[in-house]
Amino acid sequence: MKLIFKYSKTVAFLAGALSVPAFAPYYYWWCAFAGFSILFFLLLKAKGRREAFGIGYAFGFSHFALGFSWVGNALLIEPEKFGWLYPITLAAAGGFFGLFVAMPAMLSAFAQRKWQKWLSFAAWFVIFEWIRSFLFTGFPWNLVGYTLAFDDNLIQAASIGGTYLLSLSAVLSYSVFGVWAVQRQVKVFAACAVWVVVTILCLWGGGAYRLSKAKQADTDIVVRIVQPSIPQQMKWNRDILEANFKSYLDLSAVPAEQAPNLVVWGETASPFRLDVDEEHLQQARNVIPENGYLVTGMISYQPTAEGYLPHNSMAVIDNRGIVKAYYHKSHLVPFGEYIPLRDYLPAFVRPVANAIGTFGRGKGPEKIVLSGVPAFGGIICYEAIFPHEIVNQEQRPDFLINLTNDGWYGNSAGPYQHWAATRFRAVEEGIVIVRAANNGISGIINAYGQAKAMLPLDYTGTLDARLPQSVFSATFYSHFGNSVSLTFCLILLFLGSIKVKNRQFTLK
Repeated sequence: MKLIFKYSKTVAFLAGALSVPAFAPYYYWWCAFAGFSILFFLLLKAKGRREAFGIGYAFGFSHFALGFSWVGNALLIEPEKFGWLYPITLAAAGGFFGLFVAMPAMLSAFAQRKWQKWLSFAAWFVIFEWIRSFLFTGFPWNLVGYTLAFDDNLIQAASIGGTYLLSLSAVLSYSVFGVWAVQRQVKVFAACAVWVVVTILCLWGGGAYRLSKAKQADTDIVVRIVQPSIPQQMKWNRDILEANFKSYLDLSAVPAEQAPNLVVWGETASPFRLDVDEEHLQQARNVIPENGYLVTGMISYQPTAEGYLPHNSMAVIDNRGIVKAYYHKSHLVPFGEYIPLRDYLPAFVRPVANAIGTFGRGKGPEKIVLSGVPAFGGIICYEAIFPHEIVNQEQRPDFLINLTNDGWYGNSAGPYQHWAATRFRAVEEGIVIVRAANNGISGIINAYGQAKAMLPLDYTGTLDARLPQSVFSATFYSHFGNSVSLTFCLILLFLGSIKVKNRQFTLK
């Protein structure tokens, strides 16, 4: 035990790495219990706030460096140019995001009793998850609540308090045995076990009840999702752009039992500007159903006072070849679609920065109304990870179309985690999401986060399915957003800050 305390930061580092397999695609929930309980045990033994900060930072560094390691796969598309940045990317992810565990660890040290530190740590952890969703444009990836995505029942509470409420429940449960590890009393272990069991039963039981009462019906609208699984290395190869485009056309033209109303391609699926390229537009018209539409991702150029600015766009085209609507991505990927503080970067990074363009920003969530299909909204790739930012609440659509391209990350945890996050958005908003990914995972997610139909990663083919109905009214979370979970966090912080005079309390 003394050895553990002597090397507490090393142990915390290992605990952070241990917690990562609790996320998709593995869902080893016991890893989260072990990792977070070890972390909280070390925090309770920390001598002061500075040591608590260091322990939290060590945990957070490995937790995020390993948890976000798939991001570096994008650099291996052209390893001769960008491969050298891979270890730097891991270190940067751990170095920056580690602060989002270090700060809760330090702040929880202000609490008086062990049980108060436990409440405070969980509350601060979720508050910093929320801060992570908007600081420097935000990166709310791998919120702890996502570790519950292995069971449809467990995630239904997101319709009330969103993903952050599930994160709060998860952190409280995962870390509680750290209290027992300090005192090692049977009654303390029993109290911790009861807490975990009651939490699981409430989440699972409430979710099961909600699903049992769900009115899940299909509309008459048939959607065809096209997934060609073109390797990212080949996607923009000028020599095979025609062949890539033809693969979309051929898959879209596969005979169907019932003609689809919507044919959906993924993010930047068309390498050609179908709004101005008449030759390729005419080819696309051949696969657009009569009285239906093609929804495709492509780069569009919008006029500005200084010229034309590229946008990562969704275009909706009818059978006559008319672009009926656009949706322009508004939440851009930093270092992917724009470079923050580009002019102030050091000289050695400039060659990499210059390889990344600057895209224009759209206006945010919009409602697209067309004849013959229910009104829908668009979200493109990265936008699907942001809770309470995917729907225009004043002009609520009937369903969403999510175009994405996870081909950058290969067969890694990234695409599975992206799929899980999208399922949470469906539960939070009570809305159906049609997801088309160039390489997978594609599918139709109903308003309860369940996969109605899906195409697995790296599978080439089409998916035809009827569009499910969304819930008949907006969810509680849709109305109140993250204020629900943040209110619970503030209550826990209050309980963690009050002075307790009863010295006989078990968890003193």
